[in-house]
Amino acid sequence: MRETFSIIPAPAVTAWFLGGMILLMASVLLLLGYIGWSSQNVTYEVTLEGLRIRGDIYGRLVPLASLDLERARLMDLTREPEYRPKWRTNGTGLPGYAAGWFRLANREKCLAFLTDQRRAVYLPTRGGYSLLLSCADGEGLLRALKQRL
Repeated sequence: MRETFSIIPAPAVTAWFLGGMILLMASVLLLLGYIGWSSQNVTYEVTLEGLRIRGDIYGRLVPLASLDLERARLMDLTREPEYRPKWRTNGTGLPGYAAGWFRLANREKCLAFLTDQRRAVYLPTRGGYSLLLSCADGEGLLRALKQRL
């Protein structure tokens, strides 16, 4: 003969806590998925208004008047390590993808969208920061920006 006894059911707060944790984990997975998608889909659009960066949460419109195109240039960050992002202040730093706000090794403030350190476009601004972009056609990007001035 066997007798079975049950546990006293957990309070409702337990179910709410588990539901909250599931929601938090789902949100983190969605964010990571979006970051992974962004690392493949950031675009740079040159318009009469300026340079529009799309496809990442740090994307924005940088007005043409705020770009210092005289100092803009192509860079190989493996040969100019003082321009490498060193300290992430607010951004994504993954192997092969850096996006957001960084301090460079030379302490300059930078908004970066980097996937390839050998082919970077350096765009200083008059706003106290620079842009550091990986672009499949860096020369074309610089040419398009200079033509809009």
